[in-house]
Amino acid sequence: MSKGFARYVAGSLGRLLLLLVSCSALSFFLVTASPLKAIDAFLGEVNVSEEQRAHIEEQWDLNRPPLERYFKWAAAALRGDLGQSIMHHKPVSQVLAERFKASLLLMGTAWALSGVLGLILGIAAGAWRGGWPDRVIKTFSLLLASTPTFWLGLLLLIVFAVQLQWFPLGLSIPIGRVAAETTWAERLHHLILPALTLSITGVANIALHTRQKLIDVLESEYVLFARARGESLGQIIRRHGLRNIALPAITLQFASVNEIFGGSVLAEKVFSYPGLGSTAVEAGLHADAPLLMGIALFSVLFVFAGNLAANVLYGLIDPHIREGEKAHG
Repeated sequence: MSKGFARYVAGSLGRLLLLLVSCSALSFFLVTASPLKAIDAFLGEVNVSEEQRAHIEEQWDLNRPPLERYFKWAAAALRGDLGQSIMHHKPVSQVLAERFKASLLLMGTAWALSGVLGLILGIAAGAWRGGWPDRVIKTFSLLLASTPTFWLGLLLLIVFAVQLQWFPLGLSIPIGRVAAETTWAERLHHLILPALTLSITGVANIALHTRQKLIDVLESEYVLFARARGESLGQIIRRHGLRNIALPAITLQFASVNEIFGGSVLAEKVFSYPGLGSTAVEAGLHADAPLLMGIALFSVLFVFAGNLAANVLYGLIDPHIREGEKAHG
């Protein structure tokens, strides 16, 4: 491991620690300042006496000052204890583990699908610059970039689930079916619409950036020389184009992890998909501070890992970065 890479890792870990502290503190005090109270969400329409109410608040430490509650939670979090979810009556770590399985399948599918579609469309638009494929793909990408995720999800739901009835209305498994008895074909059937919704919005950036990068490659001098030698467009793209457009495409793909994670909140809510996104909305509506802070910390780690992977791969793929690092090492 070089000294430059070690400094980069140390700086990244320092930024991660600062992000975790800031995000957890902000999430906690926003929930505390909210007019929604955890005790009211916990009790619902159940009428209890003042003594019982005070006892429940004491049990959940809701009667203590916010600053004291936050530092108590932070001290426990450093030991690996994220607290108990007020809404689910179970440890926050257990809720995160259960819901992340569903979210990982959804986000992973959408992430891979957006990368593949974006790369293919970008190559097609760049290869036929100015032609009808280029115009169609650019228009399609610009429309997608300005389309809200929840609106697109509702549109797909109305067309393919309500009118055509090709797909279920929501959830990750059929209604009334135990998860252990659900086949992978049934899970995939429930996954298609939310994954398609989540992936389509991420296609536009990769397609447009790949298109422009390929155009730059095709206008370069070494490609003109390759054309003079008789190489076809397909050969030029395979031999010269792909390795030049791979770096920005991969970087954008890993950097889009935060967009995928953020979009999953809306997609999961529209399709009633039981993942981390819908759980975050429920935790906010129920003022479940421990669960909301646990999700916030997990989201920071998840997005940070995606950005770190993009930067590391950038250095591994681009030889100029490695050479520059050696020269300064």
